[in-house]
Amino acid sequence: MNRFDRITAILVQLQARRVVKAQDLATRYGVSLRTVYRDLRTLEEAGVPLCGEAGVGYCLAEGYRLPPVMFSREEALALLTAEKLAHRLTDPHTAQLSSAAMDKLRAVLRRPDRDYVEELSPRITILPPRHQRTPAVPDPPANLHQPLLASIAQRQVVALEYRAGYHGTPTRRDVEPIGIYFGLYWHVVAFCRLRQEFRDFRLDRIAGLHLREEHFEPRPDTLQTYWAQEAQRRQTYAAVVRFGPEALPHVEENKHHFGWAHEQPLPDGGREVTFLACNLEYLARWLLLFAGQATIVSPPELREQVRELVGQAHAYFG
Repeated sequence: MNRFDRITAILVQLQARRVVKAQDLATRYGVSLRTVYRDLRTLEEAGVPLCGEAGVGYCLAEGYRLPPVMFSREEALALLTAEKLAHRLTDPHTAQLSSAAMDKLRAVLRRPDRDYVEELSPRITILPPRHQRTPAVPDPPANLHQPLLASIAQRQVVALEYRAGYHGTPTRRDVEPIGIYFGLYWHVVAFCRLRQEFRDFRLDRIAGLHLREEHFEPRPDTLQTYWAQEAQRRQTYAAVVRFGPEALPHVEENKHHFGWAHEQPLPDGGREVTFLACNLEYLARWLLLFAGQATIVSPPELREQVRELVGQAHAYFG
């Protein structure tokens, strides 16, 4: 990168963030701190109003902006989601271009809108794909993402009409969302007042929602703490199961509900998955769905649970 492009990129970074550290700029552009300080002085000499000092960080004076175009919050959030999808579901070069475009977008946002986007950014997570096959993802009902993101940012209670499965009458749930993520489907994690605990809701099973006027108290919980707590709560038995390639889409969709810990690829295209489960029978009932596509490596108690469930089914159906 030549000096002119680097100085222009530094100006974009200053517009995109509240405070920028010189060391971060040096790391990002592969130059020395002395070079960064020289570039910052060049911007000041050109009339760019910088505030800050060495070792603390730099920012632009409030009100200084070069806005070629203005974006609404909704447009900015849509592009933020697209950036995260690009990082997980495209090649590295496309992801890099997406990040550069997002930096330019942040640079032209008003400070309140920029803070709004930055606050929501860590609460939107795209899980990395665990297999090459990408099954068709059913579209959730329209107008779900933006109300859910607004509820997270404004801490508004959401009234859901939710189907626990593919069929049945939806139940009414008042929830307090903490984040959304994409695995095989889009999900929202929220504190469910009906169940009095955090629950994971698939967006394509939400029949309807509206934001209530009630606001809930701030929570320290994030998607990462939710998953960590779920794993800890179930950390009783370590179970290892090998799944065939055909089973992977359904495994990917549901593995977090059964204490997923880690996994590794198999030569046949399948996966060996380790679960930390608190209830072997609960895990065994789920594994029954994968007849011919799942092999239990350990523990022996899990294999016995599956045999018992199969024997009960044969006895019941004759």
